[in-house]
Amino acid sequence: MKKLFRPIYLQKRLFIALTVIIVGFLLSYMIPSLYGAFKVLFFVFLLILIVDVLLLFASKGQIQGKRTLPDKLSNGDENPIQLQISNTYLFTATVKVIDEIPFQFQKRDFGMTSKIASGGAKKYGYQLRPTERGVYSFGSLNLFASSPIGFLSRKYTFDEAQEVPVYPSFLQLQKYDLIAFTSRLHEYGLKKIRRIGHTMEFEQIKDYVLGDDIRNINWKATAKRGQLMVNQFQDEKSQPIYSVIDKGRVMKMPFNELSLLDYAINATLVISNIALKKQDKAGMFSFSDKIENRVVAERRSSQMNLILETLYNMETNFVESDFSRLYIDVKRSLNQRSLLLLYTNFETMDALHRQLPYLVAMAKQHLLVVIFFENTELLKFADKKSGTVREIFEQTIAEKFIYEKKLIVNELRKHGIQTILTKPENLTINTINKYLEIKARGLI
Repeated sequence: MKKLFRPIYLQKRLFIALTVIIVGFLLSYMIPSLYGAFKVLFFVFLLILIVDVLLLFASKGQIQGKRTLPDKLSNGDENPIQLQISNTYLFTATVKVIDEIPFQFQKRDFGMTSKIASGGAKKYGYQLRPTERGVYSFGSLNLFASSPIGFLSRKYTFDEAQEVPVYPSFLQLQKYDLIAFTSRLHEYGLKKIRRIGHTMEFEQIKDYVLGDDIRNINWKATAKRGQLMVNQFQDEKSQPIYSVIDKGRVMKMPFNELSLLDYAINATLVISNIALKKQDKAGMFSFSDKIENRVVAERRSSQMNLILETLYNMETNFVESDFSRLYIDVKRSLNQRSLLLLYTNFETMDALHRQLPYLVAMAKQHLLVVIFFENTELLKFADKKSGTVREIFEQTIAEKFIYEKKLIVNELRKHGIQTILTKPENLTINTINKYLEIKARGLI
């Protein structure tokens, strides 16, 4: 009996009809002549209710539904979710759709209502923007079908317990590929610069011809062949590009529902993809109180999948980041001069001065780019019109912190360290621009 009544849901139209009948019977105590009419009306109501039950539960046909999810969702982006609903009843059905989306979105008012003709089908779509990486669990797709009478609705349940992982923002890859590999670079403030000279990447051994640099003579090959042989070099392409991500507590700060760590992760995924397509070697690692999530810079077909899986499992911790350990690890493990894109955050000059000796030491061996963030909330607050003495005082403090960020940039550049100070939402494009600028200028 419980299973019989479980899919039955009472609709608003039913309660309106019952209210009218009850009020009518109450009035009939004062006006007895109304009793007969409302008694007939009550039996008509019961008849219509039985017809409604028969249409929904005894007639041929039903409502079918299906939810189509992507293999994975992209963190920080709008991801499309598709629903397909068909009606095989012999009448036009009104269908209310309630999809049980993951609890991380905290959407309690999700619902759509539509009429579907007999034998017809409709597709629905909506967007979800996750702000945390991990596994998201979808519940049931609930469909409530009503006949044209509309007293009752019948519940249908489909696609129970579907799970989908949320990965770093892979939807940005194609978008930023168009920027990095088209002739539209001038729109982003970049110009192609002709390289001067050559680097020392070996290409082949060839016969000596007049005009070759005698310093490149290969004496062993010369002895074997009995004639002069020289080493030929080509412009170096396979240069190591490392994204170094600070996982300390400074990267837990949220902006637009994403943490600074997530912005850094999304930028790392995009810049690694571009570096590989530029024939460079892409790698990454993270640090806080220890070095973790290491992916050695390589140029191979599986490199992007390896980086994506490594970024997927990365989480912030709440310890003070140890830049001395970072310097020791870089000195010990990176023998070839590399481009280091260091994602971190400095709020004060004191915070920078504690780490500056290690940054300067790394910059002597590698091309170091320190990337840190503007506090957009402070910028908005400082631009607001103040009305009280307290607000003036608070805005003065905010402007002091904003100015200190600019002092940090000047201090780093004074020591020959490349710097990017960016809003979190502009991190990816600014990092790409810096990488393309460095490549164009032949700095590495």
